[in-house]
Amino acid sequence: MSFHVIPSHPLRSARTFASSLKQTTLGLSLAAALLGLGAVTNVAQAADAPACEIDRPLKFGGMNWESNLVLVEVERFIADKGYGCKSEVLPTETLPALAALERGDLDINTEIWLNSVAEPWAKAEAGGKVKRIGDIYMGGEAWFIPRYTAERLPALKSAADLPKFKDDFKDPEEPSKGRFYGCPAGWGCEVVSGNLFKALGLGDTFTLFSPGTGATQKAALTAAYQRKENVVFYYWYPTPLVGSMDLVKLELPAYDKEKHGCLTDPNCAKPEPSAYPDNPVFTAVTTQFTQDAPKLTAFLSKVAVPLPVMDQTMAYMEENEAEPDETAKWFLENQGEIWTAWLPADVAERVKAAL
Repeated sequence: MSFHVIPSHPLRSARTFASSLKQTTLGLSLAAALLGLGAVTNVAQAADAPACEIDRPLKFGGMNWESNLVLVEVERFIADKGYGCKSEVLPTETLPALAALERGDLDINTEIWLNSVAEPWAKAEAGGKVKRIGDIYMGGEAWFIPRYTAERLPALKSAADLPKFKDDFKDPEEPSKGRFYGCPAGWGCEVVSGNLFKALGLGDTFTLFSPGTGATQKAALTAAYQRKENVVFYYWYPTPLVGSMDLVKLELPAYDKEKHGCLTDPNCAKPEPSAYPDNPVFTAVTTQFTQDAPKLTAFLSKVAVPLPVMDQTMAYMEENEAEPDETAKWFLENQGEIWTAWLPADVAERVKAAL
């Protein structure tokens, strides 16, 4: 605030001085009134601000695939702006995240792909410390080759045909065998890929290559695709990679629930081949969390995204090279009809106001 200083001058009349002094006094009174009003407004806003049900940061599991990273940021933004909660993301992998959830080291695991961890999840749920609270979407998994590979090798139709084409997929580190790109190390899908690889008897003709991270896997597959190299690999969808490539699924034996159940078990004694079923993707939290935070639990239980919208969101991320938080903001700004349905009206309004 600046104050008008009345200069001393021999020709200034007393009336002029009094008038100026009155204006200055009025100005100070008005400023004081505005400051008081601002204080009242701040108090009112503080009174209206929601108080988080949990008085510490919420702990989200940060799996390193795109859909999970984006949905976690969507949920964190809503938890912050709508419910007054702080949060943190703890980087982890599928199976370690499940163990951390059981221990209570995580509160929320936003995306669990059931078919990748069917057996471990069943055991965890039976223990009573974790709960499945909401279904996000129905994902899918497959073994893929690029369409240009399918055109070069028209006799390659199924995963069981692969031994006859090992020389077309040479492993640079073991040229006498082909290379199959499996699931990143530590992910739940690594168990299924490994068991299915074994069930198909591919060990004599192919190496099972497990990339160190999801980013390494994506980079290797993208580079091979851009160079039009023959490549065979496991991948899941919806993902930017599957959406951006022209791919063909290799046929697998018909889905069998019992056989697939064994494929998800790290200790499966005699794996038998089975196709991947549709893969329910759901949110899980600790049982303690449901007791301590019923409002947050109600919100998270309603988080669901139609596959076409998820594909669109992943495409935005890929095309704009956007970070997860940037993609989450785009989703919130452009898919209001979806996320507002997860929330009470007052919470939705607070989130909208924060965008």
